Amino acid sequence: MTTDNTKEIPHPGLSFAAFVTLMAGFMALNGLAVDTMLPALPAIGDELGVVDPNARQWVITSYFLGFGIFQLFYGPLSDRYGRRPVLLFGVSVYAFFSILTVFVSTFDAVIATRFLQGAGSAATKVLVVAIVRDCYSGRQMARVMSLAFIIFLTVPILAPAIGQGIMLFVSWHWIFLGLALFAIGLATFAWFRLPETLRPEHRLPLSMDRVITAFKVVVTTRNSIGYSVAMTLILGPLFGYIASVQQIFADVFQIEALFTIYFAVTALSMAIASYLNSRIVERLGTRMVSHTALCLILIIALLGVLVQQLGHENLYTFVALQSAIMFCFGLAAPNFGAMAMESVGHIAGTASSVQGCITTVFAAILGFLIGQAFNATTVPLIGSFAVLSALAIGVVLVTEGRMFKAMHEVAVVD
Repeated sequence: MTTDNTKEIPHPGLSFAAFVTLMAGFMALNGLAVDTMLPALPAIGDELGVVDPNARQWVITSYFLGFGIFQLFYGPLSDRYGRRPVLLFGVSVYAFFSILTVFVSTFDAVIATRFLQGAGSAATKVLVVAIVRDCYSGRQMARVMSLAFIIFLTVPILAPAIGQGIMLFVSWHWIFLGLALFAIGLATFAWFRLPETLRPEHRLPLSMDRVITAFKVVVTTRNSIGYSVAMTLILGPLFGYIASVQQIFADVFQIEALFTIYFAVTALSMAIASYLNSRIVERLGTRMVSHTALCLILIIALLGVLVQQLGHENLYTFVALQSAIMFCFGLAAPNFGAMAMESVGHIAGTASSVQGCITTVFAAILGFLIGQAFNATTVPLIGSFAVLSALAIGVVLVTEGRMFKAMHEVAVVD
């Protein structure tokens, strides 16, 4: 953040539009690494001799684990050495292991390189927010993040089709080469145009004690740990959906060639919800919006279970119900993240890294277990949304005492 009135642009060398686009590009690296893989999972498994189709899900889960764990380290490193070098290092790691994946010859090696690719991408999760926070505050920061997020939300809609399109002409290896080239392009542009945004006087000594202290604060502050756990519980089935979605459309509904279209429909509903949330949350409050959405996830999931049990499930009922769940997730997740940070604002950067690590790692484990339960039906997935959203409601009740608190009540309580 800058308060220098002589500096009109807080990121000299970049126009506002270029800055927002660059931040959105870095955010997109993660989504591309996950969603472009979905149509390639069968080909990867076939070429590398993976007998169990569910085992292919490790390509997704290993990435999520690396992405989650390494968020812990980039925050403190960037506080000490600056945003720019740490961001460029992380993106370089992402590009290097993307290229290395092309040349490995075993499935275990692919899992390892995917883990390390995720470890590199974790830098973008932490550093984009930090860089924007360095340059802007308040409503200006919210505007920048909203604009970047709108661009970012196109990724899960388009990425599977991009992956499928590449495989129409060349092998799955070229998807990883494409990811590497995109990362190298962003890093090259940032090398020449993105200045360091952390002022020298704001740099902090590298201290593991600060991370440990932040971890203790995060896990002992009611709102912080409560909404982090609730976020984990609703994120787990989403990761399970991503891990098993290709199998669901191929094995349950027999439309493997068209699954990218239906996946885009469900992703679009989440993008619409995120935009709607930005329009209504200030008027209705984070709790009213997110708690309503959480309850609706449970209701929709239970409806899905009922449809399954009555034998009325088909492609269109599944897509409709899944789109509705994704819509509600788009309303709940960003507000859960905001409420988890309410009481730990004094250590926002490191606390965000800790919360991101906790939610991503444990959600990845839950998602993996859900994906591994795939049995050529949608029962494990829909059932997990029902069970885990019910548990999330319980966690919110323990955290808040009751749900749907009004904004003026929050001000008194918090």
